[in-house]
Amino acid sequence: MSLPVPQETASQEAARSLLTALTGHAPAGLWSAPGRVNLIGEHTDYNEGFVLPFAIPHRTVAAVGLRDDARIRVASTFTDEQIEVGLDELDRLFPTATGSEPAVPEWAAYPLGVAWALQQATRSTGSGNGFSGIDIAIASDVPVGAGLSSSAAIEGATASALNDLWNTGLDRAALARIGRRAENEAVGAPTGIMDQMASMLGEPDAAIFLDCRSLEANLVPVGVAQAGLAILVMDTRVQHAHSTGGYRDRRAACERGAAIMGVPSLRDVSVADLDRAATLMDDVTFRRVRHIVTENQRVLDTVRMLREHGARAIGDLLVASHASMRDDFEISVPELDTAVASALAAGAIGARMTGGGFGGAAIALVEQDAVADVADAVRAAFAASGFTEPHLFTVTPSAGAHRDA
Repeated sequence: MSLPVPQETASQEAARSLLTALTGHAPAGLWSAPGRVNLIGEHTDYNEGFVLPFAIPHRTVAAVGLRDDARIRVASTFTDEQIEVGLDELDRLFPTATGSEPAVPEWAAYPLGVAWALQQATRSTGSGNGFSGIDIAIASDVPVGAGLSSSAAIEGATASALNDLWNTGLDRAALARIGRRAENEAVGAPTGIMDQMASMLGEPDAAIFLDCRSLEANLVPVGVAQAGLAILVMDTRVQHAHSTGGYRDRRAACERGAAIMGVPSLRDVSVADLDRAATLMDDVTFRRVRHIVTENQRVLDTVRMLREHGARAIGDLLVASHASMRDDFEISVPELDTAVASALAAGAIGARMTGGGFGGAAIALVEQDAVADVADAVRAAFAASGFTEPHLFTVTPSAGAHRDA
């Protein structure tokens, strides 16, 4: 008896159709990568600290076709725009100085930046001289601007495709580093590597405990469903962008705090050091430092609690994380605070904003049979405050980047 053929997702169908419309040919293959939710550990990644993200079911799909010339064209269902350049032009386009405008539209800088970074990484080995031309069509159901790393999903899908078609032979961690370089230097967003690692390394029912200094990654069972719980994402629909000034200012404050403490990064500052830190730096810098130091500890505590006691034991840590981001790092917004407060008031075990801040989404750990009630309470609170209605949905830890077809 033959097995049923899996139905294509809407994103797979859309990417395939777009590529076929562009080229007149079926794609050589489909590759996809997920967005991510960060369970805990915000802004610790670029401070060489600890994070605990997991991949979500929402994915970006890249349908890719081979060309008979040395050019690369990218298209997306997000826009009618198409960008085409010669592969030998990528060195001229990139790198972009961090914080400046990309040399191409930002949506195109992600896949083109990955192609550039992959060429850079492999050229020294002699494998960068025979890259074939490529057409890439991108479709996605990862919410854009929600803090769920739609950018890393684009990078992961593109890097996976090019790694296969260009036969560069890089492992998943190396492809995550390719994605980070594209985001830092091609797009100009000074992010860490958490998003790319989560998108590449995700596994079902597991979070990725990542040491952002060593890049050692260990899977930690989350066990949300087994505990009778669900993870509710509350997308505020307040758009954010990592390449804007607030993110850069926070990173600069962290670097300033590390220099004052005489350490390479805030990873090297412990909770016990905070009293001394308070005497050495201004109030704003100290509060930025205090968030990073205590957030690192909260990640370690969350990993321990998950392993020893399960998902029901981490609620207070999520709540403390949000308070730290709101008060010390000052990256929350009223919509995020409303989402967290209303979810907790409706019975959520824990809740916090997730992602880089200044908008985006929050998460709540909720009893499975109370998801609808909590969601209704959040919608009501947003309506009472005059906010745009949030987008609410549940997620489960899911698989990372792979070839779909």
